[in-house]
Amino acid sequence: MLQTRAMLRGSRLLRPVSRTFQIQTASISKVCDSASEAVARANVKDGDTLLVGGFGLCGIPMACIKTIQDNGTKDHTVVSNNCGVDDWGLGLLMQTKQIKRMISSYVGENKEFERQYLGGELEVELTPQGTLAERLRAGGAGIPAFYTPTAAKTIIEEGGFPIKHNSDGSTAIASEPREARVFNGRDYIMEHAITGEVGLVKAWKADEYGNLVFRGTALNFNPECAKAAKFTIAEVEEIVPVGSLKPEDIHLPGVFVQAIVQANEEKKIEKATITEESDGIEPAAKTDKTSPRERIVRRAALELEDGMNVNLGIGIPTMASNYLPDGVTVMLQSENGLLGTGPYPKEADLDADLINAGKETVSTIPGSSIFSSSESFAMIRGNHIDITMLGALEVSGNGDLANWIIPGKMVKGMGGAMDLVSSGSRVVVTMEHCNRKGDPKIIPACTLPLTAAKCVQRIITELAVFDVTPSGLLLIEISDETTLEDVQAKTGVDFEVSSDLAPMQQA
Repeated sequence: MLQTRAMLRGSRLLRPVSRTFQIQTASISKVCDSASEAVARANVKDGDTLLVGGFGLCGIPMACIKTIQDNGTKDHTVVSNNCGVDDWGLGLLMQTKQIKRMISSYVGENKEFERQYLGGELEVELTPQGTLAERLRAGGAGIPAFYTPTAAKTIIEEGGFPIKHNSDGSTAIASEPREARVFNGRDYIMEHAITGEVGLVKAWKADEYGNLVFRGTALNFNPECAKAAKFTIAEVEEIVPVGSLKPEDIHLPGVFVQAIVQANEEKKIEKATITEESDGIEPAAKTDKTSPRERIVRRAALELEDGMNVNLGIGIPTMASNYLPDGVTVMLQSENGLLGTGPYPKEADLDADLINAGKETVSTIPGSSIFSSSESFAMIRGNHIDITMLGALEVSGNGDLANWIIPGKMVKGMGGAMDLVSSGSRVVVTMEHCNRKGDPKIIPACTLPLTAAKCVQRIITELAVFDVTPSGLLLIEISDETTLEDVQAKTGVDFEVSSDLAPMQQA
C-alpha cells in the first residue's frame, strides 16, 4: 500500500518543520559607490582578459570602460563582439592602446581597429559570432570545448589566418588549425571555451544581491560575459532592494555577479534610422525603382513565404522586407537577440536599447521575443530559421560563398554570417552581378576566404536568378533589362538554361 508523508514511517509521524528565514540585505550587498570602486574590487591589472558585453553601442558598460581607460592598465585581451566606434565604447581603449588582443566577430566601422590590425599593432582573433557566444556560454558552464558546424572547411578550420601582421603585411602570428570530426555525415570543428578574469556588463536593473534585468536587445552578449568571468561587474541604471524583483523576471541570477554600480552614462545610437524624414537622422533606406538594387530587392521579397522565420543580412536583404506580398507575414530574426523585428521607429520612439544586427534602430511587432546572443545562435545553429538571405563578394559555381574579408584591404569580420550559412537553413544570396570593376562575382572558385563551402541554394542579381544544383548553375529567370548573351558574358562560369526559363519576377 502506498503511504504519504503524513503517515507513520517506522514509529514516528513526519511533520513539517517551521523555520524563519531572515534576509540581512546589508550582508549580501554587492553595491559599489562608483565604477572606480567596482574596478578596484575586481583588481584589474595589466594583462587581464576582460569579457565585455554589448553589441555595437547597445548595452555597453561605458562607466567601467572609462574607468579602465583612466586607470591605464594595459596589454589586455578583450573579448567582445566588436570594439565600439573610434571615440566611444571599447574604441576608447583602442585609442589609448591598452588592448593587446581583441577576440571579436566584427570590426565594422571602427577605422582605428582596422588600422591597428592591418598595421601590425594589434592582435585580432576574428571568430564567428555564434561561436563567440557559445565559447563564452561554455566557459561559464564549465565545458572546456565543443564541436560546431560553423566555419568547417574554411580558413578557420585550416588555420594560418593572420592574428597579427608584421609591418610589411606578412603574418607575425597565425591562427591554429581546428580539430575536425564528422558526426552523422556532417563536418564539425572543435572550438575551445573562453573564460576571463573580469567581466564588464550593462543591465537595466539590479537588486543588491546582483540579480539582473536587461532591457530590450541590450541583453545581447551580457549574460554570457557575466557567466564566463571570475569577477563580474554589473553596471546598471537602477538598483533596488533585495526582494523587489520577481524571481521569474530575473534574466541573470546574482550568483554570476560580484559587484554592482549604478551609472547612467549617455546611450549613444550608432545608426539612428527612422520611418520619416528628420533633420540629422537617417531615414529608412529608399531606392530608385529602376535601379539594379531595386530589381534585386523586389525579386528577393518573393522568396519570403507566409509564416517563415527569416534572417535577412545587412543591406539589400534587409530591404526585401519592405516588399512582402499581400497576406504574407514573416518573423524576422536578428542575430543580436530579436525574433519579430518590426519597422524602423518614428523619431519620437527612437530607443538605444532596441537595435537590429546592422546596429539600426528598430521596433518590435506582436509576438516578438528577445533573448541573449547564445540563445539566438542556438536558434540559428539548430536549424530553426527557415531562410537566410545575405550579400556576397563572390559565389562559386558550386555554391561556395565569400563575403567577409578582402585580405590586406578590407576587414569587416564575419559577424554571424558563418553561423547562418552553416545552419542547414535555405541560403539565398542577393548581390549585383559584377563588382565595381565590371568583373563577374559568380566565378569558378572563390579567390577570397570562404564564409562556407557549398552552402548557397539560390543567387539573385539584377540580371538573373540562378539555382545551384548538383550539376552546376541553372538559370531559371532573366530580367527584361538584359539578354541571355549579356548574362553569359557577365557570368564567370558556364550554366544551364532552364527549359522553363521565365522573366524575372518582381514583388
